[in-house]
Amino acid sequence: MPDQPKPRVILLVEDDPPLAEIMRWTLAKDGFEVLLAGDGMAALALARERRPDLILSDVMLPKMDGFKLCRLLKFDAELKGIPFIFLTGRTQEKDRETARQAGADDYLVKPFPNDALVALVRKHLR
Repeated sequence: MPDQPKPRVILLVEDDPPLAEIMRWTLAKDGFEVLLAGDGMAALALARERRPDLILSDVMLPKMDGFKLCRLLKFDAELKGIPFIFLTGRTQEKDRETARQAGADDYLVKPFPNDALVALVRKHLR
């Protein structure tokens, strides 16, 4: 019997536990391994330790906001190639511009349908 392909690993950075669990369940159901971090510092440590295939992050986080997390990851030679997508309730164009300047690959505004999340993840993992 051939080996099963290893699931792609997604780091989900979200400080709202019920929302994090819904997104984790949605992505796991679609075959992804999901690592959870509840703040920017934990996310940075997990990204360095596990080298995920993609990072999904809120903007407003304890200890370090998502913009700073994104900048630090995109500055790191070993991690800068990991796609970084913001999942946030912030809808102002200045927030989108700050995300682009930080190096984000995409920006999805909450609330969003689960299938939109999965489609965006798949797009960036191609």
